[in-house]
Amino acid sequence: MAQAPELRRMTYPEYLELERASATKHEYVNGEVYAMAGGSPEHARLAMRLGALITVALGGRPCAVFSSDARVRVERTSRSTYPDLSVVCGTLERASDDPDAIVNPCVLVEVLSETTEASDRGDKWAHYQRLDSLAEYVLVSQREPRVELYRRAERGWSYEVFVAGMMLELRSIGVSIDIDALYLDPLA
Repeated sequence: MAQAPELRRMTYPEYLELERASATKHEYVNGEVYAMAGGSPEHARLAMRLGALITVALGGRPCAVFSSDARVRVERTSRSTYPDLSVVCGTLERASDDPDAIVNPCVLVEVLSETTEASDRGDKWAHYQRLDSLAEYVLVSQREPRVELYRRAERGWSYEVFVAGMMLELRSIGVSIDIDALYLDPLA
């Protein structure tokens, strides 16, 4: 999703009131609130397709895949955002100050766009790394069959790229995704 200009500074309770009353989603970054603009059809298709592939691959395991309607709260940095996909395994934990926000995703996915790519790779990624539960962070290109994966390692994060003909391995949830299947467009 594209990020629109900052609205204004507000407290987290004020932000929650805004979210309840608004048809537009907003990100909260330590008191600053940003309206989120809609994404392209390709963005929506890739997010939905990856969510469906992960859901099917999980089978009956105790994990759930959440769409971009699910808010993720990074309590350590006072940031709330709406990743394109979130995966939680085991027990769903909610923010102490926001019962509608997830605090324990093990996988987060962002579909890259021209307007969000810098944040998805930079500032937002820096916040996501503060989630103790996060094991894998996935960046999906809209321009070409290319998926980037950051995986929590013993020291820091490892990085891998998956392209056409490869299988994306999400080890934290025991799922393999065929990159060609992800980018298959039934309408093309």
